[in-house]
Amino acid sequence: MKKIIVLSFILVSTFVTAQAYKGKGDVKFQVGANLQKWGSGISASTDFGLGENMSFGFVASYLLNTTTIYGTPKFVDRVDVKARFNANLGNVLKISDKADVYPGLDLGLRNFGGHLGARYFFTNGFGVYSEAGFPIAKYKTDPSGYDYLNNQFVFTIGASFNL
Repeated sequence: MKKIIVLSFILVSTFVTAQAYKGKGDVKFQVGANLQKWGSGISASTDFGLGENMSFGFVASYLLNTTTIYGTPKFVDRVDVKARFNANLGNVLKISDKADVYPGLDLGLRNFGGHLGARYFFTNGFGVYSEAGFPIAKYKTDPSGYDYLNNQFVFTIGASFNL
C-alpha cells in the first residue's frame, strides 16, 4: 500500500509543469480523500496568500473508515484540525502558470508535522492536488491505541478550487 501511495504521488508530481499560486490575496480551497495505514477519510483545507511565495491556512480531516484497534473509535479519535504554513515554489522553480509545488509545516491538535504538496489547475478555478504529510513531533512521546490514527504518514489526493 505504501509503495502505491508513494508511486501515485511521484506520478502526479511528475506531470506538474506549471504554477497555480498567484501571491498575496490568493485563496485556495481543497477537498480530497486521505489515505493512511489504519484508515481512510476526507480532508478539507484552505490556503491564503501572504506574499509572493508564502501562504497560511487550515486543514481539517475526518477518518470515515478505520481499522478497529481497541473497539470502535470515537469522534475525537477520528478528527484532526491543523494550522499550516506553505512555501509556494512554483515561480521559484520557474514552471508555468498552471501548477504549484509547496512544502510546508503544520501545527495540529495531535502533532507538529510537515507536508509536501503539488497542485495543477486545468482552468482558472478548478484543478487537482496531491499531498503527503508526516509527523515531526508527536504530543505524546509514547502514543498508543487510536493516538496512532493522526500520528502517521498520510497521503491526500483531491480537487482544488480558486476562490
